[in-house]
Amino acid sequence: MKWFPVLSLLFWMCAVYITGIYLFVGGFLLVRLEVNRTSSCLDALYPGQELERDFCRGQPRFRKAVLLIIDALKIDFARFDPNNTSPRPYENKLPVLDETLSAKPSHSRLYPFRADPPTTTMQRIKGFTTGSLPTFIDVGNNFASSAILEDNLIQQLGQVGKRVVFMGDDTWENLYPKRFHRSLPFPSFNVKDLHTVDNGILQNIYTTLEGDDWDVLVAHFLGVDHCGHRFGPDHPAMADKLTQMDGVIRSVIRRLQNDTLLVVMGDHGMTDTGDHGGESQKETDAAIFIYSPSPLFQQPQNQLEPEVVPQTDLVPTLALLLGIPIPYSSVGQVLLPLFPPHGQSAVGALSQQEALWINAKQVNRFLETYSSMAKDIPPETLSLLRAQFSHLSSEYITAHQKGLLSSPQLTASLQAYLTSVRDTCRATWAKFNPFKMAAGLVILALACATCLLLSELSLTFIRENGALKSSCIAVMLTGVCVAIAQLLAWGYVEVPWCVAGAALSSELLFIWKAYRTRTVTKTGLKKSASCLSVPKLLTPAVLILLLRCASLLSDSYVIAEGRVITFLVFSLAFYIPVYLNWHGYLLPQIYDSPKPSALLSSPALPPSVVRKEVSTLMASLALVIGSLFLSLFFHGCREEQGLCQPSQFLSPLSRMQDDKLKNLHYILSVSALALYTFLLRSWMRNYGNLNASSITVFTANWILPLSSISLGLHWAVSGTPEDSFKNLSELIGLAQLALPRAAYCLLTAGLLLIWLDPLTVFIKSKTSTQNRLASRLPPRYRASIGISPQAELHHLIPQIYQQMRQSLDDGELSGAGEEDGRPAVEAYGLGTVYSAPLLLFCGMLGIGLLLLHPEGMALAFLLVLLEMGAVLYIHASHCLHKHNMKYSGFNVPWTPVVLWALAATQFFHATGHLPTFPSIQWGAAFVGFPDGHTGTVLPASLVILNTFASYILLAVSCPLLLLWPLVCEVRYSRGERACGDEVEDAVMEIRLRESPQQFSSALLQLSARYLFVHGAQVFASVCAAAILRRHLMVWKVFAPKLMFEASAFIVTSLSMLLGVTFVLRIDSAVTQWFKRLVPDASR
Repeated sequence: MKWFPVLSLLFWMCAVYITGIYLFVGGFLLVRLEVNRTSSCLDALYPGQELERDFCRGQPRFRKAVLLIIDALKIDFARFDPNNTSPRPYENKLPVLDETLSAKPSHSRLYPFRADPPTTTMQRIKGFTTGSLPTFIDVGNNFASSAILEDNLIQQLGQVGKRVVFMGDDTWENLYPKRFHRSLPFPSFNVKDLHTVDNGILQNIYTTLEGDDWDVLVAHFLGVDHCGHRFGPDHPAMADKLTQMDGVIRSVIRRLQNDTLLVVMGDHGMTDTGDHGGESQKETDAAIFIYSPSPLFQQPQNQLEPEVVPQTDLVPTLALLLGIPIPYSSVGQVLLPLFPPHGQSAVGALSQQEALWINAKQVNRFLETYSSMAKDIPPETLSLLRAQFSHLSSEYITAHQKGLLSSPQLTASLQAYLTSVRDTCRATWAKFNPFKMAAGLVILALACATCLLLSELSLTFIRENGALKSSCIAVMLTGVCVAIAQLLAWGYVEVPWCVAGAALSSELLFIWKAYRTRTVTKTGLKKSASCLSVPKLLTPAVLILLLRCASLLSDSYVIAEGRVITFLVFSLAFYIPVYLNWHGYLLPQIYDSPKPSALLSSPALPPSVVRKEVSTLMASLALVIGSLFLSLFFHGCREEQGLCQPSQFLSPLSRMQDDKLKNLHYILSVSALALYTFLLRSWMRNYGNLNASSITVFTANWILPLSSISLGLHWAVSGTPEDSFKNLSELIGLAQLALPRAAYCLLTAGLLLIWLDPLTVFIKSKTSTQNRLASRLPPRYRASIGISPQAELHHLIPQIYQQMRQSLDDGELSGAGEEDGRPAVEAYGLGTVYSAPLLLFCGMLGIGLLLLHPEGMALAFLLVLLEMGAVLYIHASHCLHKHNMKYSGFNVPWTPVVLWALAATQFFHATGHLPTFPSIQWGAAFVGFPDGHTGTVLPASLVILNTFASYILLAVSCPLLLLWPLVCEVRYSRGERACGDEVEDAVMEIRLRESPQQFSSALLQLSARYLFVHGAQVFASVCAAAILRRHLMVWKVFAPKLMFEASAFIVTSLSMLLGVTFVLRIDSAVTQWFKRLVPDASR
């Protein structure tokens, strides 16, 4: 077989798809490079005093600060309407704010506090402590780490010696580990718990305020947010929580000293259902209340004050009020009403113009640093901002020297510059890049067309050994030309555009070659061009695929995808027997009058054989339907699905409190695992693949059962409560560590051994001595049931058969005569030489993936094994009936390919997974590693294997669609022989070696079609995200779906390449085996 064209074409096809995904995601989910530099007290901030003044040595406006963060405190909760006589549960429950604003207008202010999406707690904390604009994905040195390494308020406070005390949501402790003078974190994961965090704060906050061992106190309350998640804002529990917060604010105000600043704020809002995370105004608009016992504002609130305060503005404001440098990466603007006009400054207070100038210098410094590291800010915009700051700098120095800093025009110019920088950064980081998105869409669309052409013209491209040489040259030249053009036009090179140009040129060149090939074959003797006609491509399977792709533009479909995809799999499986019956393939052939045998294409099967095959087909269909129905009991639930209850099998045994239920789940799981292992070994035994002495047979006989036993013992130990056997706690802890690791080692060793020696064939020559031994130990299995080894060897390689036949006729092989009617040479397992090791490889891989799932998923893995086997038998019946019981073309139709690909998505949902980030089963990272990891590669790999187990398993086993009809040929051959007909012996998978080019072409066609099905779904997800990028559900439904679909495609591509490579490895081993067989046969 030609392995290089197959692998090179598939690798190129995968690379083109991934390039399109990379470009689109780069435009849709923009990333921001983190600048890990830190501001210092010695930064030159004042004109004319660049080297003399230490900013941190000056007397700050406030010596202490208290930050009360009430999670999800939306602005509607903070407002008070005295005319509202019948307030709703969340209205008028914080009267302390209105009373303070009325009684002390120069001491307090209340503003809407607007967050930048995504409105999640972690991103919001990062926003109002660093002053940056977090994007959907932040890339920097803290990648894959929850800790914030970017310059921030907590770090700056610590550098100047201020003691920061924290209490509340433990997210802060994860973001700022070991940064607090004292920390009292409380668990925040359980949203049903409304009181633990808040009560923990209340037990410590008042004693802390009355003490003197703190400078900044941060208290993060969670009760309001959890109440919204659990009950929604319009519930009596919300009134109780807000009333409690009102009492907290009153108590804190009473304990404040004159040099202390109080900030009460929410990190985000909430919807009417109590949710958050999106970009609606109800989610982004929180409240911020600022108060000080000493006068804070020079004049009452007027129309010049801001209507809305961006969250980023809190960082520079707090920094300058507390006398610390503004964090390096902040793009916020100081809240001007908190600073007095020039000439009216209190002792230690900065004037409005001074604060704005310090703010502007800091923002300009960050802009220059960032633009030198990243090239995503447009050069024209960057030049305008530089010119604007240069003009402002000259104007400010002149005003400073002339004593004219109170100029309103200068103040407005500084504010305009700061606003321009923030708008530029927001446009760069928080907006879509339409050019990259369009480039990704074009490349993905052409990739689908290219993949379709490759699947239909696979034999032609296999015959052309140099099909990719010109494409590679074009790719390199195009990439270089794009790079040179960028250097000449922009002065720098963006690698994504070089990759895009290379991918696009290779696709266009391939399509041009395909068109030329189609033109040539259309005028020649070939008929492959006819396969490209649209009516032949629009089969029911392809139409169902197109329907699914179109449905991905509906958020309702994505939400209910688990059940819909199950229905689609059922529909396709049911379509095959309906199609066969419609065309009369499932009915015995009846001829009205006898015809010469020469006019009959093939002998008709007797009615009894047809009925038996129809029964097998119906049993397979029933097994598929039963598996699909039972798989629905293992689905998880999305937040949008309302009354949906997740499967109990998704809960690990360790979380179950009912002992009877726990025992029942364990028995079912172990039984499913045992049956899974038994079915694999039984199939191999039935086809004679367990007779050889190879290491693959050793793996099937020993490593496979031992791995299952280790997994069953691991479940038993992990499900044991910690307080059940106190005397054996150390032994149980050791077992929890050793058993899964032993399973890892066994499975890894088994997979490597199968790869090294994949053959499961046993050849036996019956010499006289062997005949005597055979009488004691008769062989149990044959190469294929009811098939003569001479016929098998004839279909291996004709030359080998001729040599062996001559040797047998001349008597050169001792004991060459057939005794007891048995052949002189017996080959065990030869008919399934390809499928047996592949099936064992996939079975071992399935057990490894099951190890990363909860115990109850053993039933789901058993169902998918049964479903795969039933689909394979239905597909085999389809192919063999259509080809008059002789599978000769090796081409896999679209229907089983689409069915196989949809089954991967169906199994994804049947193992409790969902295309949402909260549904990721993070516990997989700790299977065998209960104490955690030192790095991020291994846990990330385990989570990926857990999440995309279905795609991995179905992609690696995809070549079985090509092999299975050959495996099932033996049934029909036996049926014909039973009727006394002289028919050619079925040789099963050895037929593939008759035509190496056809074998390579069929394998390439199958892989290309499988890639096309998954690629079409990725393209549909990309189109949905692009078209609906302004949709309300884009970040909740479509963006996660895109990320999961794209990740699944990448995993599927790699897994499919692994499966194809393994088939090629088997073919290479078979070739070597034949080379060793020739001299043995000639002696």
